[in-house]
Amino acid sequence: MSTFDDPFDADRKLSRSGCVCGQHSSAAEHDAAALTLRCEPAPTEEQRYEGVVASAVMRAMFPKDAARRAFLKSVGASTALAAVSQFFPLQTATEVFAQAGTPEKKDLKVGFIPITCATPIIMAAPLGFYSKYGLNVEVVKTAGWAVIRDKTINKEYDAAHMLAPMPIAISLGLGANAIPFTVPAIENINGQGITLAMKHKDKRNPKDWKGMKFAIPFDYSMHNYLLRYYLAEHGLDPDTDVQLRSVPPPEMVANLRADNIDGFLAPDNICQRAIYDGVGFLHILSKEIWDGHPCCTFAASREFITQSPNSFAALTRAIVDATAYASKAENRKQIAEAIAPANYINAPVTVLEQVLTGTYADGLGGIKTDPKRVDFDPFPWQSFAVWMLTQMKRWGQIKGDVDYKSVAEQVFLATDTAKVMKEMGLTPPASSYKSFSVMGKAFDAAKPDDYLASFKIRKSS
Repeated sequence: MSTFDDPFDADRKLSRSGCVCGQHSSAAEHDAAALTLRCEPAPTEEQRYEGVVASAVMRAMFPKDAARRAFLKSVGASTALAAVSQFFPLQTATEVFAQAGTPEKKDLKVGFIPITCATPIIMAAPLGFYSKYGLNVEVVKTAGWAVIRDKTINKEYDAAHMLAPMPIAISLGLGANAIPFTVPAIENINGQGITLAMKHKDKRNPKDWKGMKFAIPFDYSMHNYLLRYYLAEHGLDPDTDVQLRSVPPPEMVANLRADNIDGFLAPDNICQRAIYDGVGFLHILSKEIWDGHPCCTFAASREFITQSPNSFAALTRAIVDATAYASKAENRKQIAEAIAPANYINAPVTVLEQVLTGTYADGLGGIKTDPKRVDFDPFPWQSFAVWMLTQMKRWGQIKGDVDYKSVAEQVFLATDTAKVMKEMGLTPPASSYKSFSVMGKAFDAAKPDDYLASFKIRKSS
C-alpha cells in the first residue's frame, strides 16, 4: 500500500498497474525497496489532500503517461503546477475535498483489547490521526473479547477492535443474536506466536504435545483456527488430544507462570512478555504457519454505518491512515512509546519494540530478526473471510451449507474500503480475492468445499 506519488514528477507513472517507478511488480514491492533507500516523513493531511486533487487533475489533462512526462520535462514541475493552477483552482478544490462529509457524530468510543494487534486503533489517539479527520475518539481499554462484543452490540462502543472472525460470527448469530457487522479494515497481519512454558523446551515436536493444555484468546479467533490447523497437520486432534481454553490475552502469562497452561497461541506482545518475564519461550511465529494471515480488525455494525455514514467514513480514514503509518519500519519505535502507557497496552517499551521492530529475544538465548514479524495492511481481503468460514465449518461452529461468497462480501467491505483508500491517495488492490497457502497447502476461495473436504482431521458433522 502506498500513497499517491507526486503527479508533477515526470519519472513517475500515474497508472495503477505494477508500481509507480515501473521496476517492481506491485506497489508493496516498490515500497519495500524504497524503504531501504530513504527515510521520508509521512505527508501531512493537507499534502495528502493536495496530492489526491492534483493527481486527479493531471490524469484528466494527460490520460497518457508519455504526454504528461513530455510536458513536465519541457516546462518543469513548478511551472507545470503554476500553469495548471491558472486553469483549475487546486487550492479551492483541495479545501472542498478536505471539508466534504462532516461527521454526524464527532464524539465516539472505540473499544480495544491491550495487544499489539490493535496498534493502529490505539496509536490513532495519541498520535492525532482521529483529530485529523474531525473526530474526538475515546479508545477504551477492555477486559476480554466477549466484553468487546457485548458492549459493541449494546452500542456502548460505536466501533471496536475485534478478532477477524468475530464480525462474521456475530453476523451469523454464532454465540450471540445475529446482527449485521462489518469489517472495513484489517488491523494487523502476522504478529502472533506459539509460546511454551520453559519446562517444555525439549518438546519442540508437536507430536509430543498430547495431553497438554493450551490457551487461545477466544473461540472465534484466528488463534483458535491457526493452532487447530497446526496441531492437525502434525497428526493431533485438537478436540481430543489436547485441551484448548479461552483465556483473555492479558491473563495468559500469569496462567503460564502458575502452570495452569502449557502454552498458548497469542499476540506477539503476550509472547514477548512471557519471554521478558522468563516463564516461556517462542516455539514458532504464526507467520511460519501462514505468512500474511490476518488477525484483528476494525469492526462496526451496519446500523452505525447507516445512521452515521460520514462518521464511519472519517473513522475508517483515520484507521487506514494510521495503519499506513504503522506499516513503515521507521515509525515503529515511536509507535511503541505511544502505545506502551497503562491506559493503552501497559507494557515495557522494550517488549513492544521487540515486537514492532522484529528484533527480539526468543527465550532460548537467541536474538532473531524478522521485520515482518508483525505488519499492518488495512485491506479486508474477502478470501480471508472465506478461509475463516471453512475453518468454522471444519470445527463444527457452523452447521449445514454455507454461502461463503455472500457472507464474505457482506461482512468484509472490500469495495467500500477500496473507495476510501483511493480518496485518500492510497492504492488498493485491483481484486478483493487473492490466493495464499497455509502450511504449504494452497487455498482457492472459489473452491471452499473442496478445500474443506481435503482435511483428514476435522469435527464430525
